Amino acid sequence: MNTPAQIAENYLTTGKSKVDSPVWKTFLLAILAGTFIGFGAVAANTVGATVDSPSLAKWAGALVFPGGLAMVLVAGSELFTGNCLLIIPALSRVVSWGGVLKNWIVVYLGNLVGGLLVAALTVFSHQASLFSSQAAVADISAAVSKCSLSFGDAFLRGIGCNFLVCIAVWMAFAAKDVAGKIIGLYMPVMMFVLIGFEHSIANMCYIPLGLFALSDPAYLGAAAEAGIDITNLTWGNFFVSNLLPVTLGNIVGGAVCVGLIYWLVYLSKSKKSTV
Repeated sequence: MNTPAQIAENYLTTGKSKVDSPVWKTFLLAILAGTFIGFGAVAANTVGATVDSPSLAKWAGALVFPGGLAMVLVAGSELFTGNCLLIIPALSRVVSWGGVLKNWIVVYLGNLVGGLLVAALTVFSHQASLFSSQAAVADISAAVSKCSLSFGDAFLRGIGCNFLVCIAVWMAFAAKDVAGKIIGLYMPVMMFVLIGFEHSIANMCYIPLGLFALSDPAYLGAAAEAGIDITNLTWGNFFVSNLLPVTLGNIVGGAVCVGLIYWLVYLSKSKKSTV
């Protein structure tokens, strides 16, 4: 097992590799990460639709969602929220701030493409008709809830989420085998879903699932029968009321609350790396 100090040192090499990767490779790997997290979101909604109790449905979704991050870290891909840790090699002057910003933009856009693709594939393949369209009800309900948050709530929930996600990534880096990585990441990711924190990349699938479902009259009818008010579920609210504040919160939670702290503790007083 790698110690926290070794993880910090090793991430200098990992971060440099990420920043130096060609844009087209980074973008394709980012699409994969968006699809992995998207499938985790679909699975969470689907299993939640099978449970009548809202609290138990939340538990069920939290238990399966970590599979998305497991695919990201084990199969290999580029995830924006995890890449908030690139602040570590930037502060150590192993990579440039411009390189970090370029990586974040390319990865974020690739993640968005992946999330939208999974949402479209799910809804238009009529997967949401499962359990007498209760899967669609779960999709629409989750999307409405996320689009109804205040800017402040979304921002703060974004901080909490990516604090836990980056801790999950950090713990996975401690392991040297696949089983250890999955075990390491599992609990923090399960916790953020159970708590109800907000993950910008997951929301790139969660909210479009509900938005795409609105195009099907059967799903709309099921949502109306369940008493769901879809007024706040718009593309504008998706991007401005949710994605913007959640993304800013994710950056603070991952880059500042995790990356900066670990850099200060393990690398700030050490000799500048020449990786």
